Amino acid sequence: MISVPKQSEVHPSERRIILKNADNPDYDVSIDCYERHGGYEVMKQAFSSRKPEELCQEVLDSEVRGRGGAGFPAGMKWKFLDRKSGKPIYLICNADESEPGTFKDRQIMHKDPHQLIEGMMISAYAIQAAEAFIYIREEMPLGAQILEEAIAEARAKGYVGDNILGSDYSCDLIVHRGAAAYICGEETGLIESLEGKRAYPRIKPPYFPAALGLYMCPTIVNNVETLCNVKHIAEMGGKEYAKIGRPGNTGTRIWCLSGHVKNPGYYELENGKFTYGDLIYKIGGGLREGRTLQAVIPGGSSAKVWRAGERFSGKLRSGEAFDWAIDDVPLDFDGPMAAGSMSGSGAVIVVDDSVDIVEVLANINAFYAHESCGQCTPCREGSLWMKKITTRMVNGGAREEDADLLASIGDQIAGRTICAHGEACAWPTQSFVAKFRDKFTEKAKEDPEKASKRPFRLV
Repeated sequence: MISVPKQSEVHPSERRIILKNADNPDYDVSIDCYERHGGYEVMKQAFSSRKPEELCQEVLDSEVRGRGGAGFPAGMKWKFLDRKSGKPIYLICNADESEPGTFKDRQIMHKDPHQLIEGMMISAYAIQAAEAFIYIREEMPLGAQILEEAIAEARAKGYVGDNILGSDYSCDLIVHRGAAAYICGEETGLIESLEGKRAYPRIKPPYFPAALGLYMCPTIVNNVETLCNVKHIAEMGGKEYAKIGRPGNTGTRIWCLSGHVKNPGYYELENGKFTYGDLIYKIGGGLREGRTLQAVIPGGSSAKVWRAGERFSGKLRSGEAFDWAIDDVPLDFDGPMAAGSMSGSGAVIVVDDSVDIVEVLANINAFYAHESCGQCTPCREGSLWMKKITTRMVNGGAREEDADLLASIGDQIAGRTICAHGEACAWPTQSFVAKFRDKFTEKAKEDPEKASKRPFRLV
């Protein structure tokens, strides 16, 4: 049995559902421990007395949205499945977790793997999947090992495999290790990789996974945290689950807080019950002594940056007017979107005044240039040019026209690629230049000789 470190404290603001047992010092990853804590009871009940279509309706009623980044309603995705073709249906768990700043799914896999297995098998039964896969990135070898051992335990007890729990339903669960490519976080790129091919995302339409997914068969791809939620939705009922959080933003969500805060970590909070200010200052402990806030990246490195002191105003979808500072933005799916960015993968990165903001963008650009799959010319060439420009800027070669040049390149990438990697690499550049143009202007005035003596290093 593998032992993993526990987070020392659970913040009193948290409402832990997914992470309920994750940091319990008396809890381990074995199936015996999981069953002692009520594990697999929901699955037994679902298989013995629930019809697949009833479970699908519960997920739809729950209004749970995907926790991987896009925030699309999971029940609606399931509803789009092509059930008329007669082809086998597949379920894939996206455990790639490649967005910089994100580290929540690995906590689930490392500390409570059987919860994911139970959630997946209930989901597989609900959609009547012929086979299920967990696609995990190569850079999580411990997670893959833990999952392999947990699946073997579950298979030995009849929770996975043939005639599950004595029923007529059979479904195997397979762990597939990817090669650590960011693009495999995109569901069709992941499917291509799972098929053994280069991870080039597919064009949608026609290749929507719900109709033409794995092996050109109907396929559901859901995130780790999303699939774990299915277990709790099946247990409490979709409408009861929908009472947690707020309308359109139901349930809890695990937020990854990193950067220049006193208490970085992962926190499971009710959607919409807190703000970014609550997360950064009350839960995260605020900034380091003597430092002031410079920026917040609200949803992983691909999200558009917010500059300290800016305000957001407009109307929500409900018609309600808002006027927010960063601290006021609701910590959910819709708040960051209304404020011109996104919650993405739930990764909140805090940047104080101790760092060079142009270097922050140079780091981000270096990452996305490296991770572009190369299929689309705007992304393949544009991401590399943005990297070259920002790397030159921080190494003493900044020019006054660089800000406009960067913005122009970003504008020619976004909306012109097969998958959202184009936006992922363009949005940081577009927003950093728009929000911090004065910093780029200052960089152009910097003494080249002085700047060259502190060469830029990837961090």
